[in-house]
Amino acid sequence: MGDGPGDIAHVREAARAFADGLDPAPTPEPAETLALVVSELATNALRHGGGHYTLELAAGTDAVHIAVSDLNPAHPRDRTPDLVGGTGGFGWPMVRHLADTVAITPGPGQGKTIHIRRLPR
Repeated sequence: MGDGPGDIAHVREAARAFADGLDPAPTPEPAETLALVVSELATNALRHGGGHYTLELAAGTDAVHIAVSDLNPAHPRDRTPDLVGGTGGFGWPMVRHLADTVAITPGPGQGKTIHIRRLPR
């Protein structure tokens, strides 16, 4: 998954479909939050992670787990948001704010995987 900017709309829809398929399905607000977190992580992977990523979604009894892997071993970093030029700086802080836990692990290969746990399910 994850070969270009047009993929972001697809990944948001995949996250929504995943949420809709859960039993019980989450209410609209957590489902949209899941889609937002997934799209921000995918966007960051495309922009800063080597242009290709993989996405894994899983659900436990109390949480949804998101894992996005990319080719760049560098961890995301905070930067001053660009309020004028539109070059970003909002995504990573937003992801950390919306996640219950965030972990970054090495791999696959030389890259990294960002693991997110999001409550409620």
